[in-house]
Amino acid sequence: MATLEESFPRGGTRKIHKPEKAFQQSVEQDNLFDISTEEGSTKRKKSQKVPAKTKKLKMEKRESSKSAREKFEILSVESLCEGMRILGCVKEVNELELVISLPNGLQGFVQVTEICDAYTKKLNEQVTQEQPLKDLFHLPELFSPGMLVRCVVSSLGVTERGKKSVKLSLNPKNVNRVLSAEALKPGMLLTGTVSSLEDHGYLVDIGVDGTRAFLPLLKAQENIRQKNKGAKLKVGQYLNCIIEEVKGNGGVVHLSIGHSEVSAAIATEEQSWTLNNLLPGLVVKAQVQKVTPFGLMLNFLTFFTGVVDFMHLDPKKAGTYFSNQAVKACILCVHPRTRVVRLSLRPIFLQPGRPLSRLSCQHLGAVLNDVPVHGFFKKAGAIFRLKDGVLAYARLSHLSDSKNVFSPEAFKPGNTHKCRIIDYSQMDELALLSLRTSIIEAQYLRYHDIKPGAVVKGTVLTIKPYGMLVKVGEQMRGLVPPMHLADILMKNPEKKYHIGDEVKCRVVKVAVLNSEPSKERMLLSFKLLRDPEPKKEPAGHNQKKGKAINVGQLVDVKVLEKTKDGLEVAVLPHNTCAFLPTSHLSDHVTNGPLLHHWLQAGDTLHRVLCLSQSEGHILLCRKPALVSAVEGGQDPKNFSEIHPGMLLVGFVKSIKDYGVFIQFPSGLSGLAPKAIMSDKFVTSTSDHFVEGQTVVAKVTNVDEEKQRMLLSLRLSDCGLGDLATTSLLLLSQCLEELQGVRSLMSNRDSVLIQTLAEMTPGMFLDLVVQEVLEDGSVVFSGGPVPNLVLRASRYHRGGQEVESGQKKKVVILNVDLLKLEVHVSLHQDLVNRKAKKLRKGSEHQAIVQHLEKSFAIASLVATGHLVAFSLTSHLNDTFRFDSEKLQVGQGVSLTLKTTEPGVTGLLLAVEGPAAKRTMRPTRKDSETVDEDEEVDPALTVGTIKKHTLSIGDMVTGTVKSIKPTHVVVTLKDGIIGCIHASHILDDVPEGTSPTTKLKVGKTVTARVIGGRDMKTFKFLPISHPRFVRTVPELSVRPSELEDGHTALNTDSVSPMEKIKQYQAGQTVTCFLKKYNVVKKWLEVEIAPDIRGRIPLLLTSLSFKVLKHPDKKFRVGQALRATVVGPDSSKAFLRLSLIGPHKLEEGEVAMGRVVKVTPNEGLTVSFPFGKIGTVSLFHVSDSYSEMPLEDFVPQKVVRCYILSAEDNVLTLSLRSSRTNPETKSKVEDPEINSIQDIKEGQLLRGYVRSIQPHGVFFGLGPSVVGLARYPYVSQHSPSKKALYNKHLPEGKLLTARVLRLNHQKNLVELSFLPGDTGEPDVLSASLEVPCSEQEERKTEAEEKDQKGEKKNQKRNKKNQKRLEEVELPSKEKQQPQKPQAQKRGRQEHQEPGSEQERVSKKPKKAGPSEEDDSLLDVYYREGEEEGEETNMLSKEKRTKPAEAPRLQLSSGFAWNVGLDSLTPALPPLAESSDSEEDEKPHQATKKKSKKERELEKQKAEKELSRIEEALMDPGRQPESADDFDRLVLSSPNSSILWLQYMAFHLQATEIEKARAVAERALKTISFREEQEKLNVWVALLNLENMYGSQESLTKVFERAVQYNEPLKVFLHLADIYAKSEKFQEAGELYNRMLKRFRQEKAVWIKYGAFLLRRSQAGASHCVLQRALECLPSKEHVDVIAKFAQLEFQLGDPERAKAIFENTLTTYPKRTDVWSVYIDMTIKHGSQKDVRDIFERVIHLSLAPKKMKFFFKRYLDYEKQHGTEKDVQAVKAKALEYVEAKSSVED
Repeated sequence: MATLEESFPRGGTRKIHKPEKAFQQSVEQDNLFDISTEEGSTKRKKSQKVPAKTKKLKMEKRESSKSAREKFEILSVESLCEGMRILGCVKEVNELELVISLPNGLQGFVQVTEICDAYTKKLNEQVTQEQPLKDLFHLPELFSPGMLVRCVVSSLGVTERGKKSVKLSLNPKNVNRVLSAEALKPGMLLTGTVSSLEDHGYLVDIGVDGTRAFLPLLKAQENIRQKNKGAKLKVGQYLNCIIEEVKGNGGVVHLSIGHSEVSAAIATEEQSWTLNNLLPGLVVKAQVQKVTPFGLMLNFLTFFTGVVDFMHLDPKKAGTYFSNQAVKACILCVHPRTRVVRLSLRPIFLQPGRPLSRLSCQHLGAVLNDVPVHGFFKKAGAIFRLKDGVLAYARLSHLSDSKNVFSPEAFKPGNTHKCRIIDYSQMDELALLSLRTSIIEAQYLRYHDIKPGAVVKGTVLTIKPYGMLVKVGEQMRGLVPPMHLADILMKNPEKKYHIGDEVKCRVVKVAVLNSEPSKERMLLSFKLLRDPEPKKEPAGHNQKKGKAINVGQLVDVKVLEKTKDGLEVAVLPHNTCAFLPTSHLSDHVTNGPLLHHWLQAGDTLHRVLCLSQSEGHILLCRKPALVSAVEGGQDPKNFSEIHPGMLLVGFVKSIKDYGVFIQFPSGLSGLAPKAIMSDKFVTSTSDHFVEGQTVVAKVTNVDEEKQRMLLSLRLSDCGLGDLATTSLLLLSQCLEELQGVRSLMSNRDSVLIQTLAEMTPGMFLDLVVQEVLEDGSVVFSGGPVPNLVLRASRYHRGGQEVESGQKKKVVILNVDLLKLEVHVSLHQDLVNRKAKKLRKGSEHQAIVQHLEKSFAIASLVATGHLVAFSLTSHLNDTFRFDSEKLQVGQGVSLTLKTTEPGVTGLLLAVEGPAAKRTMRPTRKDSETVDEDEEVDPALTVGTIKKHTLSIGDMVTGTVKSIKPTHVVVTLKDGIIGCIHASHILDDVPEGTSPTTKLKVGKTVTARVIGGRDMKTFKFLPISHPRFVRTVPELSVRPSELEDGHTALNTDSVSPMEKIKQYQAGQTVTCFLKKYNVVKKWLEVEIAPDIRGRIPLLLTSLSFKVLKHPDKKFRVGQALRATVVGPDSSKAFLRLSLIGPHKLEEGEVAMGRVVKVTPNEGLTVSFPFGKIGTVSLFHVSDSYSEMPLEDFVPQKVVRCYILSAEDNVLTLSLRSSRTNPETKSKVEDPEINSIQDIKEGQLLRGYVRSIQPHGVFFGLGPSVVGLARYPYVSQHSPSKKALYNKHLPEGKLLTARVLRLNHQKNLVELSFLPGDTGEPDVLSASLEVPCSEQEERKTEAEEKDQKGEKKNQKRNKKNQKRLEEVELPSKEKQQPQKPQAQKRGRQEHQEPGSEQERVSKKPKKAGPSEEDDSLLDVYYREGEEEGEETNMLSKEKRTKPAEAPRLQLSSGFAWNVGLDSLTPALPPLAESSDSEEDEKPHQATKKKSKKERELEKQKAEKELSRIEEALMDPGRQPESADDFDRLVLSSPNSSILWLQYMAFHLQATEIEKARAVAERALKTISFREEQEKLNVWVALLNLENMYGSQESLTKVFERAVQYNEPLKVFLHLADIYAKSEKFQEAGELYNRMLKRFRQEKAVWIKYGAFLLRRSQAGASHCVLQRALECLPSKEHVDVIAKFAQLEFQLGDPERAKAIFENTLTTYPKRTDVWSVYIDMTIKHGSQKDVRDIFERVIHLSLAPKKMKFFFKRYLDYEKQHGTEKDVQAVKAKALEYVEAKSSVED
């Protein structure tokens, strides 16, 4: 019956094996976990009596606290057992075994025979055959570090030294033994290994009896392409597979290994998992049952319970877990006996198939002091918290030197210990520590640490026939082979060496054979102890060269050096140099510079992506979005994989006017045209995106042939799902990165920086008001540390009256981590925060309190809590119109996403719809008063009244009020008008106020010249519908009342357009509106609609005026100013009252000190952002002890510009320069080069540094002298430290020049009183009697110096210290640069070589040449800043390749901005309406004859001015009209037509470019054939790049009709070849060979084309065909030409053979001989060249030709040979002449 039931189960249930059933029962009994909610237990409890129940509950309560910790005990070796399935990570891959990192810091080993049966079988075959098999791959080819693998514990052993060892197996038969064929279900995630390759796929060993698993080729394609780089899967390769289909009750299963399917796989109830067959690595949906300090209890798959220890909580969510929370978890291991299931919540484990990224620890081997205990587990070990907040773990065995000494009391939380980082656990992302004294004090930790050549101490362990074993350190042994025991072979070594003896050995070789310490060996030697240099053998672990890094690979990097544009890093573990640009540090544009600022040399960055690699230059990227895209396989490698509609993540490579180029991680790039860049209107592409910005792009068009694609960046096309989710994700990422920056700051030594790192928004502080600034903001003092800048803006004063010294309670809004400032608020709502429970997902009204670029901080109206919300909802969402921008104080609607402030101190939220925003009634805080339009209240009265006035009308009104820059007039019907100061007088005398000419109540007659809109303050054209509601702008100028009128230029809406008519250098009359105290500039008005600014420093060269500008300048006063240029950001003119502000050499200007650098000089800023530097030697004409004492930041100084090369200003403050007319006495002359110094001269200067060979003494900005110690002082102290004490850097001294060496740029000086007449620089008390012994000492010191020089080769620190002496002041502050390393060798070159040196790639510093090289004085004219800008300019020039454009030979400037061009014609001021209105006025008033004559002359002058402008040859065309004029003047110039075409192409107007080409072909004269051909070629180019094949064919056919066909064919072939259309080029050449078979040029061109394509065989066939088709007279030339091509592009040996054949047939063809000689000189050896010359000079040719060859031979030997060779040639020539003359006789 039983068998019957098994075969035909009732009710459709599955058949169940008996063993499994029995197992289920045992599980129910064991796996209680003292959780009283399980069904089984409740049923049993119901049947029990009540007293028993209460008793049990009491017992449970008592035991629960005791057992809670035990339940969450972390794994130890003791808790493992054979048969236990566990998830591990490959740590190391060796030839014969894998090292596996297991959870909780454990480690195991997998032997090569435990991979799978198929692999073991192959190994046995190889051993039997005794030769390697082709299809058997080594373990390093099958496994890589970081791979997650499912293992089973096969055995637990103890090594010979008593260390416990865990042996594991990966064999699917062992891992999946618990599964039966019937238990397999679709969707299950299993692991297997490839067992064989079949025709249509792979057989995979999944280790289930009675099941054949098959992986179809189609399902394996994605994995092969992405992970295997196109290679087929190999036998033994480890796979994560999804069961797709189950056939025959589990007899056959079909698998899939697709990345997306595997990573999304989740174990479900439908798959019928049981506790018996539950496998590690499965991802399950779970629910938090219980939260304890030691971890979590989870409920999963309905019936099962598991534990998560604290190591495997999600680090970002630790502390936020709550009961019944839904989470995703990964099963780590299942104990076969206790049935305890351990899980992990770490995100990295929740995507199966994804390798672990972080594989190493930054400070491995570092010894740490005072590390606090975080937690202790009595069976496993202790957890410690490191300095940066990261946790680390020490196993129980490593907590003390022995079990007897161990005391658990010492490991209470908070106790501190000294420990050493000994390893890193990849599975837990924790460093492993040891507290053992022997390990902390050990010189070496691992065999890897010991380098060949090192001398080590050890203890003799034993002496064997094969050598002596020596114990070198904990767990490390070395072998001394018999031949290395002594210099001679010892017969009885045991007589000399005894067990336990301490010996000293030198390491010869370190060979890591295996990862088990017992199998590692080290070869030692005693013989080499006497050798001065270690003898290095090539074999050894450390001799491996750095491996190549592939594009798309994720690596860990270590920061080497910071540059202006990014970080120079070393890729670990091989220390390959690479570059990480600032823009690639983060997805957030603002976070890149922040990370760049705080990262420092030595910091390690993980999961960094290799973007590109060319010529050894590796470019890296750390953008999380790009890294995730590459990991997720969403990164197509070539154009064939890209299809329209795909969404790809990339970054902005370059920005052009016509669009943006986007590059993707694989190196592919595409164009996002301006039209589909944004859903908003795009005026300028650079407003929307910045270079390096991360974007999501949608592919709209792909051209696989041309390797191009078009992309859309519109948000409507590139949506990534729910905007709120994306917004929250971006915010979380941004704040997470800021936390990373804080942790970097907390590692700095500065207390100020550490304090700033700990400050978070929402913290309260009690501060003291230090100062209330003029702009209304408040600066506080009394922070936690001195010098901390805390400020509250005017808005954040909260309307309170504050005074200096007041105490105030403030709340922190934000910490500026770059400027190191803290923004605080005094608002009472924020300071008195309400404690109110908040609900997640609830909607709140909030007020914006602080704005950053990517997020805003607001406060909830109801409670005062601070909330952060993202200002962007997408990576592409970067542009906002002014009307869309948020302002401080504005109301917003927010939906809360978190209810507890995390480490950031802020709640997280997303903003509701923009319609719910409310405006703040008060003035914008973000803008200062001066930038708001200040409207006269008088003007706002009556503006609602309509008027019927039009431009040009004469009106009468009464003056209502007079303001400094305008007069308000009341017209009839109560309409208000305005007269600007510029429209009162025709000629305004400087210094007067025109508005004072009018008096209140006076009647005036005026003309209407415009209308101002009171909402936008802009002047509207009369055609505008709102013109009737404007304030009329009037003019009372006599000239405008009489001679017609001028209307305001109202056609251009943009204020920038209005100010474009003003040119730099032009003089204008302006009227002072006010002096802005905060911004320190004069605000002026030139016209009603044109405003300007005059920076205070450009108002006068007098200090008196600058100190009290209000006394000199009155409001309303007329000023004559010079235009400097338009303001780049706003519609303001930049003006100057002291002439054009060009800052050129020789000019005197006023500047402000921004930085004072001790012993270096000053940094001075000028208006409009220019910066200059003042050397210490140019501060004054007379040097002083404290030259920079009087200078403080913001002090105004008068500067003379010494040089302005490369945009770097070098300045002087010497009064002899700034005020030469005063003729003040120059006590210390300027010394700019060694030429300014004379021997015997007395000079003053400043001490630079003390060196072993003397004192370096600064004489000028770039001139340093050396005073050797005998010339420093009469007293010579024995301690050099006394020199440092008495001659500090920057000390002022007088010196006499002893010697000058102009060749070496050496200045030798003396400080002795006898030379200078000054007291001795050292006091007499330091004197020590000089004796022979002292002399010997100095000799010894000199020798020491020489020794030091030798050490320089090894010791970089010494090198840096010595070389710093040579650097000018600026260089000292910066870290050592490559050019500094090279300077030791190149210093004595000419000054010009300085820049050449910078441009070269840095080389490693070699040994210094001579002993004197570092004792000389180096004079350098080029300042380093100059060099830096040179480097920058060079970098800017070499920009990445852009879209191809037409190549033009002339220098036509494409990059001239429209704003910078001067309009050729005056702007038309009136609209058509105003012209019609003008006619009746003109008719009413006739002009006199004189007036008409004047007008005619004026018009003629204007015309001639315009003509001159147009005739100017230097003027660049800037519009289609300009080009039309040019081509009219030179219709036959093809270059002009081509420029015209390129102009249209630049704007991507292809059709217009075609039309220009057609016009050109019609216009150019038929005689100008070459000019016409040029245009045809350009048109062919255009169609090839931007047209279709059809359009190109049509143009080509027409070109052939109108030109010489052969020329057109050849040009098109070249075009095809250059654009890499090789197939079309080949077809075209075949057509040409048929049509022009008699033309040798065609054959030669085709031959060259084939050789360039590396088709040498085809080229030889072409030569044969050419000789058959061409007439015989052409043969020699063609053969010679093909031979030349072979030399240049093909095989030189074949070329020689062709030449030799030809010359055998035609020995007297001197032209062929000449070509052969040329080619051999270029490509052959000197012997070959001489052989040919010897043959030629022995030919019987005409004397004239022989003379030619002898002369060539002689020239060659003069250039390449010796004097002897030259004489030999002359002798042969003489011999030939004599032989010739004797024959003639």
